[in-house]
Amino acid sequence: MSALDFYAHVAVGGEVLGVGLGADPEAWEAALGATYLDVPGGGLLRRDYGLVEINFSPDQPGRQGHMTCFGFGVKIQRLLYEQSPSTVPSPLSREYGKFAHRVPFKDLQTAILALGHTIELDEHNTSSDMDCYRVSASAARIHVVADPDPYGSGDPDLGHQRGDVWSVDVW
Repeated sequence: MSALDFYAHVAVGGEVLGVGLGADPEAWEAALGATYLDVPGGGLLRRDYGLVEINFSPDQPGRQGHMTCFGFGVKIQRLLYEQSPSTVPSPLSREYGKFAHRVPFKDLQTAILALGHTIELDEHNTSSDMDCYRVSASAARIHVVADPDPYGSGDPDLGHQRGDVWSVDVW
């Protein structure tokens, strides 16, 4: 299996190594390991594994301390910014191998179509510099670079190119 297979699986299945929406922090740690950064605030928790970022909220009012995932994202853009081996959690590297610094949307689209799903432009969440696509029968959104130099500075964003996948987010 390849990193492209991983991205397609997340986009279609809405989970990472068997965990997804509704899972607690312990389940995510069991899947991705104990190397992460927790950022609490406002009663919520953001857990950052580098490539994967998970958001948790209290699952029931009054049940203090127990949290569940209400959204997560695979932040592919970080592979250009962070050259550390810890950017990709080791369980993902073991399962999917090497992760490239860039992922062309056309390649991911082909992989998703091969899994029997369709992809549509989500016009409500598309901007002048980022296109957003919805995957059929999935809670996933794929964000794709539409303009690598949105401010016209002549200095494109650290090597991103039009058509690169920025992230796959599940909400």
